[in-house]
Amino acid sequence: MRSTGSRLSLTAAAAAFAVALLLQGAPARADDAQMVTITIKDHKFDPAEVHVPAGRPIILVVKNADQTAEEFESSSLKVEKIIAGGQQGTVRLRPLAVGSYDFFGEFHEDTAQGKIIAE
Repeated sequence: MRSTGSRLSLTAAAAAFAVALLLQGAPARADDAQMVTITIKDHKFDPAEVHVPAGRPIILVVKNADQTAEEFESSSLKVEKIIAGGQQGTVRLRPLAVGSYDFFGEFHEDTAQGKIIAE
């Protein structure tokens, strides 16, 4: 028969192991997010290509320096957001896998093109 102290230390060790396993698969926290700003001017994105770290959430601030509204849209990122003229909007993106993710301005798709590259 084991002593009470021995059972308690086994229980504590098992609990610590379980917590470690849970934390290993925990989602990324908002304060781990990478902040990125792009500007829409003359119906173009600046910068048109943004490099971000893979595996981290992204907070994308889209500033619209034009007087007319633009819709920030991306099929691969599954996001659509209308940004009024002279305003800005925030788009929160999940942690991205390594790759390239196109985005565009739906109201001026011929000129408003860009991509996010997760590395």
